[in-house]
Amino acid sequence: MSSSNPTPLDLTLDGGTLTARLVDIPSVSGDEQALADAVETALRGYPHLTVDRHGNNVVARTNLGRAERVVLAGHLDTVPIADNLPSWVEGDLLHGCGTTDMKSGVAVQLRIAATVPEPNRDLTFVFYDCEEVEASRNGLGHLVKDHPEWLAGDFAVLMEPSGGMVEGGCQGTLRTQVRLTGVRAHSARSWLGDNAIHHAAEVLTRLENYQPRRVEIDGLEYREGLNAVRVDGGVAGNVIPDECVVTVNFRYAPDRDEVDAEKHVREVFDGFELTVTDFAVGALPGLSQPAAQAFLEATGGQARAKFGWTDVARFSALGVPAVNYGPGDPNLAHKREEYCSLSAIAEVEERMRAWLTS
Repeated sequence: MSSSNPTPLDLTLDGGTLTARLVDIPSVSGDEQALADAVETALRGYPHLTVDRHGNNVVARTNLGRAERVVLAGHLDTVPIADNLPSWVEGDLLHGCGTTDMKSGVAVQLRIAATVPEPNRDLTFVFYDCEEVEASRNGLGHLVKDHPEWLAGDFAVLMEPSGGMVEGGCQGTLRTQVRLTGVRAHSARSWLGDNAIHHAAEVLTRLENYQPRRVEIDGLEYREGLNAVRVDGGVAGNVIPDECVVTVNFRYAPDRDEVDAEKHVREVFDGFELTVTDFAVGALPGLSQPAAQAFLEATGGQARAKFGWTDVARFSALGVPAVNYGPGDPNLAHKREEYCSLSAIAEVEERMRAWLTS
């Protein structure tokens, strides 16, 4: 699935300059082929790598017979461009769509792939599409389904923006609708009806009184949360409503699976009608693994819990513990003013190189 004239990439460029080259190849979700072509072509120029492709997903591997295999993964796509291409530099900052999320991380992957031919661990480099859109299109998900053997490893690093700090695993998320029913009536004769919106008071009271759990895993503290994120109800300005729906989001620590998470939510709202509408399991940090310990030491020795959900969960489902680590500031992701520090890109690459060559 390669175009005849892929844009050439020089992987000997420094990380910041290479990031700019990647940013200047537009790759909004669903339009990653030109960038995937360029990545594939560049990697095939290195004899120490075996390169495979599935759709717009490119996987390169070393096969040196090392005792451990580490997977470095990053997505090629960006959110829609917002008058922020081509890239430009101001001082230490590289501006443009995808600089933080996450072409700076992809640049580090490519630099390591090209310039560390004999790492102390075998390496798998995964570049995938459609991370910024619905899960059914996610390229890493397609690889998990169609080529899970390409993703085998002892430890994985998803190079999502993390401000240059290790973020271990990720929390799970579950959304449920709590449905309240009543009897419709004219509001002038409200005693003939039963106001479903008023029944939501008990749901909100339980949420207000809820004490979220704090869980320590591998030295990282995960903080759960159970919150109403939407309330739907009402028919007209003169009608007693007969239905109200409170949508609740449960963010849960990765020591729970989806069965336990749903069981807990049903216990909290015992007596109410619940419909689970969406869930994604979390990922354990795996920082007790030898490769993870060495990685943590090489990157400064500090880690924090990842409270949001990321694709590390897909590796966890394969039995591969994973962390998030990348040079970008996650607070800048998806912003029109998105940028990444050039010195941060260099620092992350230097730390990765030290970990893989010491």
